[in-house]
Amino acid sequence: MVRTSVQRSPLNLNEPLSAMSQHPSYKSSATSAVKRNVLKRFERVELLQKRGQWKSGDRVVGLRKTKPEA
Repeated sequence: MVRTSVQRSPLNLNEPLSAMSQHPSYKSSATSAVKRNVLKRFERVELLQKRGQWKSGDRVVGLRKTKPEA
């Protein structure tokens, strides 16, 4: 069995690299200004503290459901 080598062109560092297209789901964070309907855990704890439904020392696992402030 005889192997033949494939001629590869060397990488020319003087030429600019062509940019790949970007998927629409990776748009800038400007589109994330939409109101979220799901809060992170620390946001839920802060909201429950404001409402007086969570006290320091309470468990942060299994928090009650909360709706974001309007």
